[in-house]
Order: sequence, then structure tokens, then C-alpha cells
Amino acid sequence: MERRKFIKTGTMAAAGAGLTALNFPLFGRSLAPADKVVIGIMGTNGRGLEHIKSFTKIPNVEIAYICDVEDVARAKGIDLVEKLTGKKPIAVTDFRKILDNKDLDALAIAAPDHWHAPAAMLTCAAGKHVYVEKPCSHNPEEGEKLIKAARKYKRHVQMGDQRRSMPRLMDAMKQIHEGVIGNAYFAKGWYANNRKPIGIGKKITVPSSLNWDLWQGPAPREDYRDNLVHYNWHWFWNWGTGEACNNGTHEIDCMRWALGVDFPTKVTSAGGRFSAKDDWQTPDTQVINFEFGGNKAISWEGISCNNYSVQGSGRGFVIYGDKGTLVNKGGDDYKIYDAGNKLLVESKDAATTDTINPLGPGENLDGYHFRNFINAVTKDEPLNAEVAEGHKSVLLCHLGNISQRAGRTLHCSATEGGKIINDKDAQKLWTRDYQPGWEPKV
Repeated sequence: MERRKFIKTGTMAAAGAGLTALNFPLFGRSLAPADKVVIGIMGTNGRGLEHIKSFTKIPNVEIAYICDVEDVARAKGIDLVEKLTGKKPIAVTDFRKILDNKDLDALAIAAPDHWHAPAAMLTCAAGKHVYVEKPCSHNPEEGEKLIKAARKYKRHVQMGDQRRSMPRLMDAMKQIHEGVIGNAYFAKGWYANNRKPIGIGKKITVPSSLNWDLWQGPAPREDYRDNLVHYNWHWFWNWGTGEACNNGTHEIDCMRWALGVDFPTKVTSAGGRFSAKDDWQTPDTQVINFEFGGNKAISWEGISCNNYSVQGSGRGFVIYGDKGTLVNKGGDDYKIYDAGNKLLVESKDAATTDTINPLGPGENLDGYHFRNFINAVTKDEPLNAEVAEGHKSVLLCHLGNISQRAGRTLHCSATEGGKIINDKDAQKLWTRDYQPGWEPKV
């Protein structure tokens, strides 16, 4: 990566500096049993706090750095680490300033979506491993570049698809692939919430506690408004990716996993911002249909502003086969029915999961995924949601959004990474505009 073209501040060395001095067997680092894996957390207003709770429970993991561009969020992260471990991590506003630190092994990224891939690529280039929240990219091209960066610098990059590490769901997928419901040919998933209107934002002075320029980072600059930070950026295309990538990624990933499909041949989206008139740009109501080769299809429904449940749950998925059906209700659970709708198997977690909690599924279910990442760093254990696999699911969400924004069906090449065919206007949304000087490169 041409890092100096991307970085405007911070003390960064050349892209490959120090790599040959470290002992990397494959992708990981040789660690003695008593050695620590030193982690930095980027983004600690919400989801990053859940990262802290999970990482502090894993032996020989130390959270040494808390990185956030907002003073209050940074303090939240520092206080939580100190409360859980008795040790106070170093506070950092600009995460780039820690990337060349020799003690740092990995960065966990829970910043807004527009930072996910650029921050992960910089971290790979610095010789560190990455845990990056979903979506792993703000647009399809970023996902492709992140995979290249992970390969070029031989780094482990795990995407936050926690369901890939949940034991009951792993067992469910194994049974599906072994034919428990016959040929799995169709899947439908859903997400429902009762999000409130965000109003019409007023341009105001940036709070003194927030570095607004660094918060925007790679994104083209816009004025600060009073309805963006901390959460509503999700619904603006400049920084967010809508409900499809925000929550749809999880069910879409599980459905793709179950059906054994990768890239689609056809994508159609219907919906819009229907429930209110405000600044919200992405759909609050969206149905995306995906068709694949081999006579298989997926349908996902996102209802952001009406939480009437489906199958008794705010989120989940159903897998249809020619010999039966599998139903998930959003957590580490499943039921299998035969062709006559007789319940054959029921498996559920003893813990109650708040399936629409924006912070995540809880420490227990999160923990499996974070432990898998640490085992990859220390033992080269295969990642359950390695970025190349995560990208395939995130790409489906991006394609759904591109179809929505273009206002028409997309035809895609399943043999060329899902590339959009014969639609120059839609193809422009495969990438994005960047703030000059911040363009990520591999």
C-alpha cells in the first residue's frame, strides 16, 4: 500500500518496515505460552465496548490502546478496560500513531463503516492482524482491496460475523450440508426494529470533544450537523451502508453459508425511506432478492421502523429444502422440520439473546468469535469469518443497495466476483469518491 499517499498525519514508517525482524511462521506470530497478544481497540462509543468485554476474558490478551476521535467515547473505553483488568490503557486519538509500535499485535476496528476497510488495510500494511466489524467495506471495491492487502502482508483479518463461530449454528450448517433437509434451494431472512425519525439536521459548531476531520477520514467532507453522531451516520451514504449492511449482513451470510453459494447472477431491491420524512437517506424498508446458479435464491427483508416480529423473532432466517426446513430465530439456535412440518430437532442456547441489540449478541456468543481470532494470531487456527468469505456476504448487501439506488435489477457475473454486467451507471457505485489524499491503495 502506498501509505504516505493515504496518511496525512501521524508518524508512519515504510509499509514493510519491521516485518522481517518478526518471526512469522505463516500468518501468525510465534508466542511462548506466557506471551501476551497486545490489542488496540478503534472506536469505543458502542460496539467497541463489547470488544473490550470479550477480549479481557481471553487469557494472555492485553488491551494496551484505546483509540477514538471523541473524548467521551475514548474515556468510556479506558474506564471499562481499567474496571475489568485493573490496568489503564493508553489513550489515542489517531489510531495510525500506534501502528508502528512493536508491541502491538492486532487492531480491533469498531469505528463507523467508512473507516472499516481503509483502517484495516493500513493495519495490515503495518504488519498487524485485524478484527474488523461488519461490513468489512463501505463499497465492493474496498472489499476487494482489503483481501489483497491481507494476502500481500500475510495478515489474519477476521470480519465480525459472529454467527460463523456460534457452535449450534455451526452444527446446523453441517447438518444442512450433509442433507438433513435435502437439497437446500431457497432461504429467506429478516430484521425488524423500531428506529425513530432523525429529523432535519441543523448545521452547528463541531463539539470541542470531537475531531470531526479525523472522524470523516477517507469520506468526502461535509458540515457537522446535530443528527449524525453517534449513531445516525448509518443512514447516510457518505459514511454508512444502511440496514442491509448494518444488520442484514448476519442473516445474509448465514443463508449464503447454508445454500453453499458465493456470487449472484441477479439482484433486485425494492423499498425506500417510507416511515418518515427526514434526513435519513438509506432505505428503512427494503426487500432484496438474490438469484444464484444451480437454481438457488435468497430473499432478505429489512424493516427498520416497525418491529412486528416474524416467526416470533425480530430477526432470523429460514432455509427451505426439498426434504425439510431449518428455522433460526436470530441467535445460536435452530429447529429442523421434516417435509411434513414435524419437528425433528430443536437446539437452543440456554442464555437469552437480545437479537436486535445494536451492541451485539452478548459476551457469551461474541466470545467464540474473538477467541477464534486470537487463536489465529497465536496458533494459525483457521478463521471462521476470514475476510475473503466475509466479503462475499457483504458484497450481496452492497449489490442490494446498488440495485436500490439505481432503481433497477442488476445482472452480475458469478464467475467474476459478482461484477455488475452491462450497466455503466450502476457500476459507478462499485466504488466511491474519497477525500483527496485519502485514497486507499494496495
